[in-house]
Amino acid sequence: RMWPTVTPIVAMCFAAAAQSFFWTRFRLPIGATTVVLALLIGEWINRYDNFWGWTFFPINLVFPSALIPMGFWLDIVLMISGSWLVTALLGGLGWGLLFYPINWPVLAQYHQATEIDGVLLTLADLIGFNYVRTGTPEYIRMVKRGTLRTF
Repeated sequence: RMWPTVTPIVAMCFAAAAQSFFWTRFRLPIGATTVVLALLIGEWINRYDNFWGWTFFPINLVFPSALIPMGFWLDIVLMISGSWLVTALLGGLGWGLLFYPINWPVLAQYHQATEIDGVLLTLADLIGFNYVRTGTPEYIRMVKRGTLRTF
């Protein structure tokens, strides 16, 4: 539920800090894209080692968010305007508005309809029933029984 709001805000902080450094020191509008690429590499290492390497959780369910187009957008706005204010207003607005549409092609496959035992579900619902997340009441009930089915 918090993915479309928290992730772009947190990632934007890193991108803006790097953009400030690269622009003031070297006059290069590549800060946001550079940091986003570094975040992406770190996220893939984290996802593979922690989710697949330790728990064998399906890797296609823990993909990192696509942030590269938003990094491009932020750098292009700074390059064209040359103004921190315009970059903060238009770049930040574009960053937030682009986040969900850019990630939609990755998420769209999970909205495919399927029928299981006479019940019409989406694949996202089916995956949620099979891989219970650790913060849900179902998981807490399973831990109380001692099954730890997700691991």
